[in-house]
Amino acid sequence: MKRPPKPRIVKENLKWAFNTRRWIWEPYHRVTWTEGGKRREKAVLLKWDNDPEELDRLYWQCRSGKHEKQTARQSKYTWGECVRLWREDPRVQSKLADSTKASYSRDMDAIVEKNGTKSMKRTTAHAIEEKHASMAETPRKADKHIAVISLLWNYALKRKKWPIGENPTIGILKYGKQSEREPWPDWMVAQLPKAPLTVQKAAELMLGTGQRPNAAIIMERAHFKGEWMSVLDEKQKTRFKAYCPERLRDFLAKHPSEGTFVLAKNLREPLGYDAIEKQFRKWRNTLGPKAKKYSLHGLRKLAIIQLAESGCSDAEIQAVTNQSLETVAYYRKLADRERLSMAAQKRRSST
Repeated sequence: MKRPPKPRIVKENLKWAFNTRRWIWEPYHRVTWTEGGKRREKAVLLKWDNDPEELDRLYWQCRSGKHEKQTARQSKYTWGECVRLWREDPRVQSKLADSTKASYSRDMDAIVEKNGTKSMKRTTAHAIEEKHASMAETPRKADKHIAVISLLWNYALKRKKWPIGENPTIGILKYGKQSEREPWPDWMVAQLPKAPLTVQKAAELMLGTGQRPNAAIIMERAHFKGEWMSVLDEKQKTRFKAYCPERLRDFLAKHPSEGTFVLAKNLREPLGYDAIEKQFRKWRNTLGPKAKKYSLHGLRKLAIIQLAESGCSDAEIQAVTNQSLETVAYYRKLADRERLSMAAQKRRSST
């Protein structure tokens, strides 16, 4: 058979077959590259058995990097292996909040699904930049995707000492910090009674506790005892006792739930964040375009503003929300000055 006009097929490779007493053409798929300033080469024998269709199949396997000879050699440094090691490393996992791990996991799952068997060595900055550009309509998500790639690369390079070269995300221009998650306006809070009960419960829990969505929506009925509640510090993975506001107590009394959790999937499991967020987005769409920029996270910010407007000190706000002083100061600026001045003047008059 005449050598097919396919790039990367070695031009001359003949061997003498004693059983047929003739020369047989052996095609090899060859790839060359430069590593550490040296030219490297790898050739994979395509065992086509004189079948043109089989040759074509094996050839395109090699071009896509899926030939068994390629995957066997690369398996040590694949994206899938890196993600597996990162997830199983106790030194890494012990330092991350559950919400952070869940957030990373979504991007890592996508990476594994598309590139799990691919060698990290073959990843190029150009390919990463193209992916980043394709996500331009969701800049926060695009930058996070780059951050997760960088995190995994640095883990493989510095912790596991993989010979994969410089981090290809270095130098990629990110979209930058997006606008802070805006607190809900009063008109949107006023629409809550028309929202699905699941959304109402999530919103009231976040407003009442001032905690992150994940920490708020996994609260159990047993965490509420009279005027007090047990709240999860998601970053420190510890619980602390906090006063439960009257609005939240009244709401929970009016809407008792079955099972262990306030937001229950069944008698023993809580609803997941994704399920709640999906219902929230569906309800938000009914409020028109002006509601599009608000997220569930904005309720935590609103809790800070409400506490500030009621005259609470930064230390008091921190005791409720566990937010940093910088975050408290930022959202304190958004508090209604008229309400603050009224509260301040009334306090002065009452002394």
